[in-house]
Amino acid sequence: MKINYPAVLVAAILHWILGAVWYGIFTNKFVELMAWTPQQLSELESQSHTKEYVLAFLSSLVLVYVLAHFMRYTKATNLVGGLQTAFWLWLGFVATSQIATVIFEGRKPGLYLLNIGYQLVACLVAGGLLAIWKPRAAADPAIQPA
Repeated sequence: MKINYPAVLVAAILHWILGAVWYGIFTNKFVELMAWTPQQLSELESQSHTKEYVLAFLSSLVLVYVLAHFMRYTKATNLVGGLQTAFWLWLGFVATSQIATVIFEGRKPGLYLLNIGYQLVACLVAGGLLAIWKPRAAADPAIQPA
């Protein structure tokens, strides 16, 4: 099974868009957990965030590309297999590595839960999509029109 690059690109776009939707839904909770003052929030809102959006998309692209490799390794070719692979990778790498932000950086546990919640949902969507999106079979040269 080869990497399905169109599926990787679409899954990365979905992963990135889900971030916007997730943090859009939880904006007030996120701002509260970050303890931003109205002045800080106003300053942030007045700035361009193009660089951050580009970096966030590149991060989504790398995450999904690596996930696609794990899908090959686990031979996840159906929805359940894709969700399982994404879940175990999320648990083993995202949830565990991000807990250090609570332990050592003093971040609020609610912020940790908000952030890893997004990653869980986005990884499951990407894993499901990667598993079920079957690439088109190459056309048989014997039946191609002349």
